[in-house]
Parts: sequence; C-alpha cells; structure tokens
Amino acid sequence: MPNNLEASIDIAASPEKVWSILADLNRMSEFSPTTVKMLAIGGVREGARTINLNRDGWKVWPTSSRIVRFVPNTALAFRMNENHTVWSYELAPTAAGTRLVERRTLDPKGIPGWMGPVIKLAGGEQKFEADLVSGMHETLRKIKAAAER
Repeated sequence: MPNNLEASIDIAASPEKVWSILADLNRMSEFSPTTVKMLAIGGVREGARTINLNRDGWKVWPTSSRIVRFVPNTALAFRMNENHTVWSYELAPTAAGTRLVERRTLDPKGIPGWMGPVIKLAGGEQKFEADLVSGMHETLRKIKAAAER
C-alpha cells in the first residue's frame, strides 16, 4: 500500500522570498531532480493546468496537473492527473526565516491500478517511495540554497 510522504527544511529567508522562488514553476527544473520542465498554462494560479516533462535516468515521460491550492506566501499544491496524488508545499514563518514542507498525498481511493506495474518496474514500492523522498529532500535543499543567496 503506498504511503503519504513528507520532507521539510528550515530556510534563513522570509516566506515572501521563498514563495517568489517556489511559485515560479518555470524554475522547478532547477530544484527537482526529475523535473525537466513545468509549464503553467495561463499563469500560476488556483485552477491552472500544468504540463510537465520528467526524467529519471534514461526514462522520460510527460505528466499534467492542476493547481488545487494557491495561497501566496503560504501554500502551493497541484494534483497530478495521471495518478491523482497531490504534491504540496507549505510555508510557515519561523524566528529564523521559513519552514518549508513538501508532501505527496495520496487520493483516498489510492493510486490507479496501472501504476502498480510501473512501480514494480521502478524497483518496488519501498524503493520507489525512498527515491521520491530522496528527491523531495534534494528539491528542498536546492530551494533553500536559492533563497539564502
């Protein structure tokens, strides 16, 4: 059974600064190890669609999503059309700057049946999810570095 996943990091920059980086989805390829391109159709706002290109080694695949939460300086979330997971970022002010949390949340109905064989090909659920969490940590570290420059 797949799990919800979470990673977080503290950033020595204001939520406004972190948000300005995070909400520029054209920059997602700078941060995410699997994102080649993320394009919001009609701008970054709640309800907007995105078209994405992803890569893991030699494997390249397109995805699409809809932005389901857009609260400036606080939260950004998008629901993947292919597997119905929601990827979200939440920003909270701290004494030293911002705490940024990234989550992958499963649809209550679970993942579509066709995903099982794909996950098996990726080394099984445990490895697949460990790779996702590793990518989340890498993404957060890169956002932190950009915000603290």
